[in-house]
Amino acid sequence: MSIIGILILSVILVNLSIGFLVFLKDRKKSANQIFLGITLTAAIWTFGTLLFTKSEEIWLGLMGARIAFMGASLIAPLLLIFSLIFPKKLRVISFKKYLLILSPSLFFALISFFTPFIVKSVELKTWGYNPVYGRFYLFFALYFLIYIGLTIFNLIKQHLESSGVQKIRFKYLAVGLFISILASVITNIIIPATTGLSKFSNLGPLSIVFAIIFTGYAIFAKQLFEIRVVLVQILVGVIAILLLFQFLASATFFEYAWKGTLLVAFLIFGWLLIKSVLKEIRQREELQKAYAEVERLSKAKSEFISIASHQLRTPLTAIKGYISMILEGAYGSIVEKAKKPMESVYKSNERLIKLINDLLSVSRIESGKIELELQKSSIEEVISNIISVLKIEAEKKNLYLKWEKPVEPLPKISIDQDKIRQVILNIIDNAIKYTTKGGVTVETELKDSSCQIKVRDTGEGMTKEEISYLFESFSRGKVGTQFHTEGAGLGLYIARKFVEMHKGKIWAESKGKGKGSTFYIELPIK
Repeated sequence: MSIIGILILSVILVNLSIGFLVFLKDRKKSANQIFLGITLTAAIWTFGTLLFTKSEEIWLGLMGARIAFMGASLIAPLLLIFSLIFPKKLRVISFKKYLLILSPSLFFALISFFTPFIVKSVELKTWGYNPVYGRFYLFFALYFLIYIGLTIFNLIKQHLESSGVQKIRFKYLAVGLFISILASVITNIIIPATTGLSKFSNLGPLSIVFAIIFTGYAIFAKQLFEIRVVLVQILVGVIAILLLFQFLASATFFEYAWKGTLLVAFLIFGWLLIKSVLKEIRQREELQKAYAEVERLSKAKSEFISIASHQLRTPLTAIKGYISMILEGAYGSIVEKAKKPMESVYKSNERLIKLINDLLSVSRIESGKIELELQKSSIEEVISNIISVLKIEAEKKNLYLKWEKPVEPLPKISIDQDKIRQVILNIIDNAIKYTTKGGVTVETELKDSSCQIKVRDTGEGMTKEEISYLFESFSRGKVGTQFHTEGAGLGLYIARKFVEMHKGKIWAESKGKGKGSTFYIELPIK
């Protein structure tokens, strides 16, 4: 068989492979069903052309020409229907409309195959057989052009009304159909009608492969992964055809045996390869859906936290103000017996306000609404202020709180002072809370192009496992839950986020239980 013959068979295999691949992806979708019909009729058209142009027998050439025209008659209405329902279904197509669209094509398909009204006979030329057209050929050509014209009109309309992913999918569809329709009309309608010659008629069916590949890709294309399946199928199909012809050209039984074994083994391997690629694509699609759902839920969670926190903070602030005024005697003196419970209520309210502020910070961090207000600041001044505030808390627990100042003053660095103050205060405050004996030491020093702040305590220490999730949201170590039950596990998460926003680093180290902990904060010197 000639190279053209092998090429035509390859096109038939590729078309059918893509058609069944699209159909099996979702059998219930009308677009997928119509697309399978397009590939089947394209295969009929292409196979008829192969017989018509390459047959040695006149009767077989005539049969091929009639089969080709039958395939062309059937593919035109399917392209029109497809243009109505893809990329998006613009209108409902009733059974009557289907019948109206398909009736002319069925008529021309029947007279193409069973009568001489389209192709009367064939005559031998140097390139192959040339059809002698019947009395209905011009009507057939007009019918075909009208259907193709309506298909193009619908596609242009769809393009104007589409947007986003639909518009991207349409572009793939339009490119493939434009190439195929242009080649088919020129080689199978215009040239034969004007010159009476069908020398290039096999180029029309061959060009259909562009429409099949691009349309199949457009159907699949959501995240545009499936082009790999098309490419793999084409590769497997072409190699399989070459091996088949090698098998048919065998001369001995031994040659038939080993070439046949090779062909069967390759077909099995090719099927497994295509199946594995499809499986990977399905897994990616499922992961993308899962990621999208997680992202949606995360956004909804952040919005809920933000709204709830805003709604709670106002009444809590009002409660704090009234309790403070009651304790100060603004509404008259209160009995001694009620004073202590009111102080407990005040402290609990303070913890709630802190929790609400932390939740708001988390919500703003995750939604990207927090911005840094950078200014040149002295870390030493920030730490001095924090030490003076927390020294009383340390003394209440009989702990020391020392700051070993650097010998030489540290340079001012560009930071958001409020956020870095919150980070350092949180670290030192935690160190005091989780230490029962000894105390807390704060050190600062220059490390290359960074300013390092070290907070070392003599507390209970941590395991490597606890350190691994220490800076995650809503995460607390075992010691934390034992010594300070009211915490929500947000402070260190917020601290990490604030430090990372400054392009810095924060981490913790501990030699184990009962051996204390050391927290490190590194901020770049800008």
